[in-house]
Amino acid sequence: MAIFLDTSNITEIRKYNKMGIVFGVTTNPTILHKEGIKGGMGGLKAAIQEVTQLLAPHPVSVEVTTNDPKEMLKQAKEMAGWGDNIVVKITVHGPKGELDNMEIIHELETKHNIRVNVTAMMSAQQCFLAALAGASYVSILSGRVNNMGYNSIEEIKKLRFLLDRYQLKSKIIAASTREILNVTEWLCAGADIVTVAPNFIEGMLVHPYTKETVQMFLNDAAKAGH
Repeated sequence: MAIFLDTSNITEIRKYNKMGIVFGVTTNPTILHKEGIKGGMGGLKAAIQEVTQLLAPHPVSVEVTTNDPKEMLKQAKEMAGWGDNIVVKITVHGPKGELDNMEIIHELETKHNIRVNVTAMMSAQQCFLAALAGASYVSILSGRVNNMGYNSIEEIKKLRFLLDRYQLKSKIIAASTREILNVTEWLCAGADIVTVAPNFIEGMLVHPYTKETVQMFLNDAAKAGH
């Protein structure tokens, strides 16, 4: 799975999907707002369905827009109907530390067969509990962890050990990428997936010495009359 694009921009998704290097897409309300997607649930549905149809069968994560338990459950069920490859994103707890979210996550996964991506987590222990609750994906915002002065690689390693030891199904998503080098270092630490903004793909792929080498090859080919 390796790389998920962190965007709702259909042009960017189509561009990198054609290269065969994108295995999923993640969105959140902030990303959707930046892309100018409006129109409430109707506008969100139209935008997300375009992405799901393009990427199928690869997963597309879309986040609920409320922290009210009943509304979260209602939205999650509605969103899951937008495509067979939809994964519903729910934060690990509410803005004031409300714990209802975990109950919703467990119910969606075990009673409604809806895949959940638990997000906004900053530690291995949060991700471990979400995995125990049955989450299909556990997202640790590794870039934010680093910003707080901690090494997210250690959290990913601990989480990898725990998921393997207790044979939990959750896939580790390392998110909130800050530097291009984060992608491979987080994968090497044990993450199953790293989410990246589209511009990171070009940064990973294009190297100044490669450009120089390719130009040398072309120049020498021209000199030889090829």
